[in-house]
Amino acid sequence: MTTLQEMPSVAECTVAGCGFNHDSGCHAAAVTIGGAACATFIPLDAKGGLASVLAHVGACQRLECRFNDNLECSAEAIRVGAGSSDATADCLTFAV
Repeated sequence: MTTLQEMPSVAECTVAGCGFNHDSGCHAAAVTIGGAACATFIPLDAKGGLASVLAHVGACQRLECRFNDNLECSAEAIRVGAGSSDATADCLTFAV
C-alpha cells in the first residue's frame, strides 16, 4: 500500500478558480485524475482543503498515461493547469 508521503505531489496548480487552490497551491489532501481532467477540481469561490497540506495524487484513471501504474501515478510530481474550459483543470504531466 502506498502511503501519503510516497504519493506524487501536486507540484503546481495554476487553476486559480478551484476551491482547493489557495495560498501556495492545491490544498486537497489528494486529487484524482480522471479522463483528461483533475476530477477534484471544484469551481467555487469558497476555499477548502487542509491549510497545512499540499495535495498528492490519490488515484489516476488515465490508463494510457505512461505514469499510470495500477491506477496510481508513478510520476515524481504532477502539474495541473487550465483545461479546455473554465469548468476543467487538466493534468499537464500526462504523457503516452
